[in-house]
Parts: sequence; C-alpha cells; structure tokens
Amino acid sequence: MLARILALVLKELTSLWADKKTRFVLIIPPLVQVVLFANAATYDVMHVPLAVWNEDAGVQSSELIRGFTYSRAFAAGPEVFSPMQAQSALESKQAAAVLHVPQDFSADILARRTTHVQLLIDARRSNTALIVSAYASQIVSAYAAKVTRAGAGPVDIALTYLLNPSLASRWLILPALVVILSMMMTTMISALSLARERELGTFEQMLVTPLRPVEIMLGKAVPSLLVGLLEANIVLLAALLLFGVPFKGNLLLFQFTLVVFSLAGVAVGLAISSFTHTQQQAILGVFIYAAPAIVISGYASPIENMPLILQWASKLDPITYMLVISRGMFLTRLPVSLIWAQSWPMILIAVALLAMATQAVRRSVV
Repeated sequence: MLARILALVLKELTSLWADKKTRFVLIIPPLVQVVLFANAATYDVMHVPLAVWNEDAGVQSSELIRGFTYSRAFAAGPEVFSPMQAQSALESKQAAAVLHVPQDFSADILARRTTHVQLLIDARRSNTALIVSAYASQIVSAYAAKVTRAGAGPVDIALTYLLNPSLASRWLILPALVVILSMMMTTMISALSLARERELGTFEQMLVTPLRPVEIMLGKAVPSLLVGLLEANIVLLAALLLFGVPFKGNLLLFQFTLVVFSLAGVAVGLAISSFTHTQQQAILGVFIYAAPAIVISGYASPIENMPLILQWASKLDPITYMLVISRGMFLTRLPVSLIWAQSWPMILIAVALLAMATQAVRRSVV
C-alpha cells in the first residue's frame, strides 16, 4: 500500500513540474512576494514629511529645526503659518507632523528660561504617531542637553495627537477594512465570472448570442459592483454602530467614491478572468494580485517608507487611493478637491482594465 501511495505522490509531483505554467506559479510568485514583503511591509519610520510652523526668527530655532530636517526620520515638508494651515497639511497628508516653534523661543533660550515647542502629529496611524513622537522627543532632548550645557534653561516638547487623539487602533483598521474587504469581494466575484463560463463550456454559447463583448462585460460587472457596495456598507455600518468609529465626511460623497473604487475592483477581476480558463486559475490570479496590492497600498506601513519603485507601483493600485479617502472621511472632513484627486486615478485604472478585458473577449469572438 505504501508503495502504491508513493507512486501516486511521485506521479502528482511529476505532473505538476511538467507543466510550464504550474512551474511558473510555484516558483516566481513566492519569490516576488518575499522580495515585496521584505521591502514594503516595514514598520520602520523614515522620511516622515514634516511641516514647520516657525514663529521665531532667531538662530536657536533654526538650529532646532535643522536637527529635525537632518534626521533620517523626517523629510522637509511644506511651511505653514497658522493653525488652519497646519490642520490642513495634516488632513491632506502633505505632512505627517507639524513642528511649531513659538515666537519667544530664542529669547527664552538666551534668557535661560524654560521654553517649549509643540509637535502636532497625524494620529490616524497610531503606531506611526507613537514612533514619530519618540523620534521627536529624542531630537529635542539632544538639543536641550546641548543648550543646557551652555547655560540655557530646559527645552520641553508638547506632543499633540490630532485626528485620532485617543490613538485607537480601531479608528485605523476599520476604515481600511471597508476598502480591503470590498476589493477582495468585487475582484473575486468578477474574476470567477468569465472563468466559470469557460470551465462549464458555456462561454462559447454566450459568444454566439446577440450579446456584444461590451454588453457581456457590463452584464458581468454590475452584479460584482453591487455585491462590493453591499460588502463595503456592511463593514461601514458595523464600524459606526458596533465599534463607535466616527464618520465626519459626507456620506453621499463617500458612496460615490465606493462606486468608483468597486468599479476599479471589478475591472481588476475581469482582467484576471479574461486571461484564465478555470476557476482555480482565477482564484490563484486574485491571490497573486491581492497580497502585493494590499502591501504596497499603505494599509499596514507608510508608502513613504518603501523603496522608490514600490512607491511608483502604488500609484497603479486603486486600494492606495481609496485608503486615503476612507481613513480621511471617517476622521476628518476632506475637501472635495482632495477626494477628486484620489478618485480620478481609480477611474483611469477601471477604464483601462475594462477596455483590456473587453478586447480579450472581442478576440475570442473573432
């Protein structure tokens, strides 16, 4: 019996290795994902965009600011000149933190009085906010030790967490789950649609009907779109009613962005489905796409920490744009201009992929 089982095992392994496509799937995607996860899924915080609100014109404040800008943890962001501009820079993600130096900073240093600086931190990413605050405290402590040796008074830093003052991790995770679960559902259902027709042998029958390729794609896209919207709204209601996550944006505008995003997810699934012949291949295609797409989207770690090539790749990922909208509209009142800036790339992605999938079906007709 053992010999027969061993023979069958060897036969299955041989047949797996004999197929070129199977060899590719077994070797290349795992290697790609290892490299991708190692570079993108990092919790190191580097090059955090820092906006500076400097009301002091003295040398001492400039020296403190240089301590931040020369650090690997921070990168130079926009200058701001008022509390409103500081809030806007954080809400629009132009900056992850704002360093506020009061106008009497240098005077207090020279007079050997205790002086204060303030760091306003975007706390929508609670873990990143804590790391940023630790880096800032170290820089200010090093500066304080230097001026104290010269006879000046102590320098304190006040840390202010905005947009998620309690640093609740649910406020970060649940708005992202609205996006991730919706994308997974729409992509999976649409990817299985054409593959299921091919596997059951009904694809050719559908091609000889009066339905044109565009009509076939629309017929396959609408059900997946509706299921994706339903999934997103179930998670949205659970976040609001069960877990008390605030929602400060416009609900109708959020639904519009969900439609655009779900359409992009449907387009991804149909593009995968148009090049697969079985449901198993379609599921594998969704898996190969979904894991890297989630990693480079900024779901778990900031995009600015990733290598430049992955930052560019994230611009082709619809999840990247919808995460900004979802997390922003849950916790702030995002301006319409920023919402549109995140929406039009998703529209372009959806149109391009739907056109590619439709062309693949049109070639099947020919």
